[in-house]
Amino acid sequence: MKLHDLKPNKGAKKKRKRVGRGIAAGQGKTAGRGTKGQGARAGGGTRLYHQGGNLPFFRRLPFLRGKGFTPINRVEYHEVNLGQLLDFKGGSHVTPESLIEARLVKNSAKPVVLLGEGEVSVALNVSVHRISNSARAKIEAAGGSVEILSKQDGQ
Repeated sequence: MKLHDLKPNKGAKKKRKRVGRGIAAGQGKTAGRGTKGQGARAGGGTRLYHQGGNLPFFRRLPFLRGKGFTPINRVEYHEVNLGQLLDFKGGSHVTPESLIEARLVKNSAKPVVLLGEGEVSVALNVSVHRISNSARAKIEAAGGSVEILSKQDGQ
């Protein structure tokens, strides 16, 4: 095989359609542009993003942006701060169920996250779905323990 033997596959190369070359050519007279109007004129047509007189989409964006959307897989947590655990006695177990009884959490379907705002002075055994580093440090400094529950436990 030599270079002059190479040729593209059948149907890979297509001839350009020559419009406006007479009736017999099939694309004569108006050359597929229809009759009259902006699209029929030479140099006619609209610019990109033109919406026929409406305010263009990109100019409406700052107003639309505030509405946003909610991601489908987003996990919403019940947020509980360390300062809210003052009612629990030393050595008690803090679980999502005990937080519901203490009226710190309303819905048992949502997982619970423990945040580090506030102080804890007694040793607590905490079982939550997520915990911040500062909350973990404060609980362990007070002599307590932390257990992380899986996401299914809260649903």
